Amino acid sequence: MPDQYKQFESQCKTAIEHLKKEIGRLRTGRASSALLEGITVEYYGSQVPLIQLGMIATPEPRLITVQVYDGGAVEAVEKAIRQADLGLNPARDGNLIRISIPALTEERRKELIKKLHKLGEECKISLRNHRRDAIDELKKKEKAKEMSSDDLRRGQDEIQKITDRHTSDVDSIMGQKEKEMLEV
Repeated sequence: MPDQYKQFESQCKTAIEHLKKEIGRLRTGRASSALLEGITVEYYGSQVPLIQLGMIATPEPRLITVQVYDGGAVEAVEKAIRQADLGLNPARDGNLIRISIPALTEERRKELIKKLHKLGEECKISLRNHRRDAIDELKKKEKAKEMSSDDLRRGQDEIQKITDRHTSDVDSIMGQKEKEMLEV
């Protein structure tokens, strides 16, 4: 039975890691190389992750630079950054692309916070779905007489405790990111 808890715990951790990755892509007032992580570039007829085409750095709090390895790909990288719907405007300087991060407007902050809350809610839904699946699995075992109804109740309580712990983790991650987004 503890194996089921471990599997459920693992699923919850995976959901939270996914949330952290998605939140890292949300723009705050500070420069972060995570902003560019999900961008793919059209390069010689195929989609290539930006990180494979250049070195991403944040030399200043409001500046991201991309040192493109192949001079022929600079224009494609610049175009991909523009089209990424991040509100960024890259400037080319040879093989170096500079992206200054403008301060967020109040309207844009509210938009981003809405998106943040949507991501958090999606994560919580994922946690609840995993909880439902785990409890269904326990009920199947009880129906097949592999466990008693008391064990079922204890199992449901344990799964609920794990779910509650991870839900509070999601809330704290969200609060931290929202605080970071509200900094001017």
